[in-house]
Amino acid sequence: MAGGKMTPRQAMINMMYLVLTALLALQVSNTVLEKFYYIDDSLRYANSLARDATKKVLEGMKAQVEKEGNKPKDLAIIKQAEDAINKTNEMMNYIEDIRKGLIEYTGGMKENGRYADEKNYDKSTTYLIGPEGSKSGKAYPLKEKLNAYAAQMSSYDKDVQIPKIALDAKEMPRFKDDGNQNHKDFALINFERTPLVACLAILSQFQSEVVRAESEVVRKLSSKVGGVEIKFDRINAMVSAESKIVAAGTKYRAKMFLAASASNISPQMSSTAGPVKVEDGIGIVEFTAQGGNYDKDGNLKKSWEGTIKIKKADGEDTIFRVKEEYIVAKPVVDIQAANVSALYYQCGNELKVNVPALGAAYNPSFQAEGAEVIKGANKGEVVVIPTANKVVLKVFSDGNLIEPKEFKVKLLPEPKIEILSGNKPLDTKNGGPCPPSIKARALADPSIREIIPKDASYRVTEWTVALARGRRLIIPERKFSGEEANLNDFRAQAKEGDRLIIEIKQVKRRNFKGDILDAKFSTDPIIYTITQ
Repeated sequence: MAGGKMTPRQAMINMMYLVLTALLALQVSNTVLEKFYYIDDSLRYANSLARDATKKVLEGMKAQVEKEGNKPKDLAIIKQAEDAINKTNEMMNYIEDIRKGLIEYTGGMKENGRYADEKNYDKSTTYLIGPEGSKSGKAYPLKEKLNAYAAQMSSYDKDVQIPKIALDAKEMPRFKDDGNQNHKDFALINFERTPLVACLAILSQFQSEVVRAESEVVRKLSSKVGGVEIKFDRINAMVSAESKIVAAGTKYRAKMFLAASASNISPQMSSTAGPVKVEDGIGIVEFTAQGGNYDKDGNLKKSWEGTIKIKKADGEDTIFRVKEEYIVAKPVVDIQAANVSALYYQCGNELKVNVPALGAAYNPSFQAEGAEVIKGANKGEVVVIPTANKVVLKVFSDGNLIEPKEFKVKLLPEPKIEILSGNKPLDTKNGGPCPPSIKARALADPSIREIIPKDASYRVTEWTVALARGRRLIIPERKFSGEEANLNDFRAQAKEGDRLIIEIKQVKRRNFKGDILDAKFSTDPIIYTITQ
């Protein structure tokens, strides 16, 4: 039926209703009918007990208000509670009249206390739903009145919201996805082809929903009448340590004490540091400490204030105030990298940034001035790509700035150009026979290969070779774009004293992203003298 927080009694009633619904799906035997009689009687008895308990709550409210001197604001609450009970009386009587009319329409009762036509469902359907397609039965105005009642009961207090009581099948979780049922309205889903005794049990269930709403409203209103006597009935052992982190060789110090709280009050708590979560009368203050102007020792003294508000027996609020001081220690940012002192321009400098003082609470993010940053795969890892001659890396944890770190930016050292004959460097000092082929390679500085290996891949992409004899060229410059140059033509024409003139025109570098970039380099033409 309707949702909302349920008492144990209401859970029992709802379980009965589920049983009732299941029984409707069975063949209606005498044994099944007996179960409907039982469910109907149980619901009516439970409703009676609940209404008696609500009346006693109202009597207690009146006694409390009189004891407190009949204050106008309390008398106004009493009037609301009385109005809620009167509205409930009207709703209960309306449903009771439908019950009586249904019993009479189906033949009344026998002398033995059983209904004359207890198995009949044709008459029940006609009375509650109406002739087929007419929707003229008693269930249709019942739906409107039940939901109007729920809305009325929700108007007494903003903290009590009574959901709709009478629902169509599409509004009920167990039917909304059932294609055979979800098209049915309130009347059809509850009373279609339903025996008399089952219809009566369903009406009693709706009365129980009404009674639950009445009880919830009146009890909420009763909590606002007069004051609350504070009875400290919960005792807890507490420990407050000066610090949970203690260095070896230093003293651990804590205060141990008993704290009392009252289960019959709901204190309201707040703090200048943010919201306070109250659990079993104990407020939990939690916030992220913010840094600022630290002293020479890296500490910053701060404080927060809290208030606890409770209602006294005279109905007035009492406010207790607390003030707590604390120290924010400057966290130390620890950066691990192959070269921490400087970063390389337009390269992917991989850093691992830790803040040991934060421990498991460390949740890093990064921003930078003069660089692009890419978050790494693991916590604290970041790739910094400088775009200026200075970089300021800002380290955050959960959005809070921990510390900015400044880095100088270096240019990459130029690659070393190497010419090979076979697997050995070409002997340009002593010369030799004209080789059949040569290779041109560009090698990164050894330090770069260790610090940023993903940015240390170079390749000669354009170079030339010419054969000279005296002042004239025997073979003009021939361009090569690959690593290796075939010199068989040169070898066929070369003579003693000729020279191979090798010039590097273009070098490319592949960066950590896999992009191919122009590399800066400088080298003079390489001269190799041919000897026979």
